[in-house]
Amino acid sequence: MVTIDFTILGMLNWKPMTGYDMKRMMQDSPVMYWSGNNNQIYKALVQLLDMGYVTNELQYQESAPNKKVYSITDSGRAALEAWILETEPESPEFKKAFLIQISWAGLMEKEKIDQLLARYEEQVREQIAMRQEEKRRQKYFPNRSEQEHYVWDQIYDNLCQSYEAELQWTVRFREGLKALK
Repeated sequence: MVTIDFTILGMLNWKPMTGYDMKRMMQDSPVMYWSGNNNQIYKALVQLLDMGYVTNELQYQESAPNKKVYSITDSGRAALEAWILETEPESPEFKKAFLIQISWAGLMEKEKIDQLLARYEEQVREQIAMRQEEKRRQKYFPNRSEQEHYVWDQIYDNLCQSYEAELQWTVRFREGLKALK
């Protein structure tokens, strides 16, 4: 199974959802990044249904189209837990498109490089503010227990600290650039 399958199982382990709800959550979440389309979600859901990892229920609505709500099964929970425990954690990913962009700016005028860094700094500051607000609102916290809340609190701390480190690097870069003759 691929990561999208386990992402879906994890979301359904939190609460029953429609495919549309899953797509929105993946689009909005800084943790469950995935840029696929709805067809991939529904294809994965069909496979998970066939494997017995999820079930679905058709909910009838009077003023809107009917919707299928998916839920995780016990065997789906077992598969999710096995994946969590048996999959080797990946090394942190530090490849950033911005580093490629800035790496070729060395021959440009300092003012132009500083302008580029200022724009990047602003984007990083915006990301910090967004992640802090998401953490404050606990937008995607599956908050069923103290331990689960703590895990998600730490996930958002990790995100915020990563952006804070990026901001510090950018500020030092700009200061060092200004100090050059």
